[in-house]
Amino acid sequence: MSFTCECTVPAAHPSLAGHFPGNPVVPGVIILHEVLTAVKKWMPDHQIQGFEAVKFSHPLKPDNCFTIELQKADSRLIKFKCHVEGLLLNSGTLILQSNKKTK
Repeated sequence: MSFTCECTVPAAHPSLAGHFPGNPVVPGVIILHEVLTAVKKWMPDHQIQGFEAVKFSHPLKPDNCFTIELQKADSRLIKFKCHVEGLLLNSGTLILQSNKKTK
């Protein structure tokens, strides 16, 4: 099972004002927020427990469209990768918990 979507962080995003003046870079936490948003769209019946691992490989500039790829590794883990213009931005693993109640 997999899911892919595209995102863009606009240059007007409030987090960019001080990150970094004259050479803005999207903070990693904003990229991870977009990953969490994608997981919630793909798997609305699950709660995210946290990140097991995250590795940042390349900076993201504002207004650049990037792709989020999600892959279900098993019942509790989702692997993710974010790419921009053929470059790996980051990758990692999320831990899930189902919100469905069992009878």
